[in-house]
Amino acid sequence: MELGIVWLVRVAWIAAILPMLIGSIPNSKLTSFHQLVLGFARRGKILQPSSSSQKWTLPQKHFAHFYVLGVAWTTLLLAATWMYAFKMTPLTSDEFHLSKVWRAVFLLVLMEIQVLRRLMESFYVFKYSPSARMSILGYLAGLFFYTAAPLSLCVNIAPEVVTFFGKSHTFTPEFDLLSSLSPLIKLGWCQLIGAAVFMWGWLHQRRCHAILGSLRESPSQVKEYIIPHGDWFEIVSSPHYLAEIVLYAGLLIASGGTDVTIWLLFGFVVGNLTLAAGETHRWYLRKFENYPANRNAIFPFVY
Repeated sequence: MELGIVWLVRVAWIAAILPMLIGSIPNSKLTSFHQLVLGFARRGKILQPSSSSQKWTLPQKHFAHFYVLGVAWTTLLLAATWMYAFKMTPLTSDEFHLSKVWRAVFLLVLMEIQVLRRLMESFYVFKYSPSARMSILGYLAGLFFYTAAPLSLCVNIAPEVVTFFGKSHTFTPEFDLLSSLSPLIKLGWCQLIGAAVFMWGWLHQRRCHAILGSLRESPSQVKEYIIPHGDWFEIVSSPHYLAEIVLYAGLLIASGGTDVTIWLLFGFVVGNLTLAAGETHRWYLRKFENYPANRNAIFPFVY
């Protein structure tokens, strides 16, 4: 069962990454496929009525659905994995396996911090225009991501957690908060460095989202587009995407960098956000004649 679910998740990530790789090949025969792939990335201001039938789009405010799902699913995985780690700690002498379980708990804690903030932002920070749309493909991709991403962080131990809770004698009420936190504090350097990188990206994404939200503070600004300034906006057009890549790099570092599944998760994040940032950058260049020439799309001085 363990290998089955691990490979199922890995195949799902590979299936999601391959279209982006194929669509990025500079070949005129792949133009139509390239446009189809970009359909996943286009939304809001870069999804114009002429580029997609309204029949196949949804209101962009449906982004909140991703984070409702992300919070519910991550919370369930975190609670189950944390309880399992707490219960098995005094029962096993296998320190290597125990550290793997607590590392999964730590990764899910970081993911919980991310999805909770994104959920709050979807309600209180972003003010989507009533005309802002997103493709159904993009919507389905978002639901897939917030299902597969949290699971990827604990997929190697998920089967044993399910087995553990499938046994009636495991549902005991004793839970010592201090004892359950102690193993997280004692994690290694990879987890500490990864958490620092994660929080660096997390904080910058929060700032960049606040900047974007402030551009539409009044009802008269809902349909206006303004060049954003501040924080990483001074060097790239989509700093919130760059920050997301940074925080997922932090998760990768915190995992120890040995799990292929998390590498595939990171690869999807980089590929998907790079495509979206490229489309956004080109839109800014077309929209504003005075757009800052020093800004790249997403990676400073590179792209």
